Amino acid sequence: MVDLNAEMAELWSSLGAPAPGRPHVIQVVAARRGEGTSTIARELARFTSARAGRKTWLVDMDLATSNQFQTLSSQPERFGVLGPAVAASPDESAFFTVQPPAPRSDGGVWPDSKYLTAHSVGGSRLWVTRFNRDALRGRQKVHIIPGAEYWQALRRHAEVIVVDSPSTDRSQAALTVAQHMDQTVLVVSAQQPDVKPPAQLRDALATAGGRCAGVFFNQASVQPPAFLRAILP
Repeated sequence: MVDLNAEMAELWSSLGAPAPGRPHVIQVVAARRGEGTSTIARELARFTSARAGRKTWLVDMDLATSNQFQTLSSQPERFGVLGPAVAASPDESAFFTVQPPAPRSDGGVWPDSKYLTAHSVGGSRLWVTRFNRDALRGRQKVHIIPGAEYWQALRRHAEVIVVDSPSTDRSQAALTVAQHMDQTVLVVSAQQPDVKPPAQLRDALATAGGRCAGVFFNQASVQPPAFLRAILP
């Protein structure tokens, strides 16, 4: 088990350590799968809830696996026991849409928000979302949407929202929601010599209206190469 408290404290400080009472949405993403994005997002959410004392939501944008829920629920001795499922949307808004919508017996359709639940993690300061993929039927598919409603609603219920986005080599989710994030942190493996994909992601985020706050060099035991620091300031 790797203790990342020192690294998370440094990351939190570098992000400006937003003042209490001012909701802040931080997206964590990598250009390539396997860079360790989910670990960094999870540890940052754990830090902001436990050490910084902020009510934190960890929003898992990987709707195919709900990896964050799976990991947290499998390690109660470290993260705490997960609470029962509750609605993950304060106002029935959602950051995704399920198409075609599922019909209800009263003639209406099930709202997208019904597919997403949230669970408290070891208390009331940390929450994690879970997409109920088992509820999809037939030809239904889920798509991330660019609307601001969900993020605005969640800001009224959490101080810090950490968004774990799938890598952009397999999903455009991070770019779709980039404009609604206060900051986006790029995760790059310290052992990865190819800087082109993360540099392209930085530029794509800017084009999409996002703000790249910087780069977290995952598993870094040495200084990142000078050329990498120059390309990704």
